[in-house]
Amino acid sequence: MNKKKSIDVNSTQKSKAYIKNIKAHIIDKQAKLLFDDLKWIKLDGISNDDSDLFPLVLTGKGEKVLLLHGFDSCFLEYRRLTPFLKKKNKLIIPDLYGFGFCPRNKGNKYGFKYLMKHLNSVLAYFSKNQPIGVIGASMGGALALELARQNPNKVNKLLLLSPAGLADKNPKIPWPLNHLGALFLSQPFVRRGLCKQAFADPRNSVGPAEEQIASIHLKVPGWQSSLAAFAADGGVSECGLPKPRQPLKIILGKHDRIIPENEKKEINKTYHSNLEIATNSGHLPHLEEPRLVSEVWENFLTK
Repeated sequence: MNKKKSIDVNSTQKSKAYIKNIKAHIIDKQAKLLFDDLKWIKLDGISNDDSDLFPLVLTGKGEKVLLLHGFDSCFLEYRRLTPFLKKKNKLIIPDLYGFGFCPRNKGNKYGFKYLMKHLNSVLAYFSKNQPIGVIGASMGGALALELARQNPNKVNKLLLLSPAGLADKNPKIPWPLNHLGALFLSQPFVRRGLCKQAFADPRNSVGPAEEQIASIHLKVPGWQSSLAAFAADGGVSECGLPKPRQPLKIILGKHDRIIPENEKKEINKTYHSNLEIATNSGHLPHLEEPRLVSEVWENFLTK
């Protein structure tokens, strides 16, 4: 029993130790600032390890906004948008369950329902009696929609940034293909290629800082096993309908090369009146045009 407890405590401590080791080597100055606002909170019933703490950034003052990052990413994805939004908003930026710097324990399960269980716990922790806004990027956009549907009285508005997972259905990837896929995604040339594909103008937008952040969480203990389990569960897909009843806006990058064309058409068909095009963005308008995203959010709230 004592031995098991020691292992349980060690999972969170390993994640914290990893962050401590890499923090001094971060190239991007805005990313470094986000690390300074990193907190660890207790969420009951989320992990097999009752002693686990979960990472999130807490910064700014004003109305609370929950920001959800995309697939195989972390809270650092919002490093450029944070300075704009934190002036008038209290930002809550968690790492999604099984992603980023979250502790992974042996026996934990990963997939859509576990992501939602974690997000519901985060929402309950911060919303209290006041509904909050939610911003979701890529896969985080699909999760934001589902969170809004499940919590009509706790979520009051939504902004989706190049949302992925709204239309197509992902297959469940069986063993050992799921582990081989995760291993493939860990290769430096693959990370570099995906990073460049995500930006509208990779020649001028992607350098050592961007490539570092795109891969910075890969050495968190349990990264490969949690990603493989997520793939085996089928990932996140078909989240576009039914429409949530909350006010909603979508920003889609004009040069997005990540979202399949048929899914873009479905987004346009279903959410045409809620859609705005970011003309200088690829898949990451919050990184490529953070001022635009901030203005859309603030104007959206005003209206």
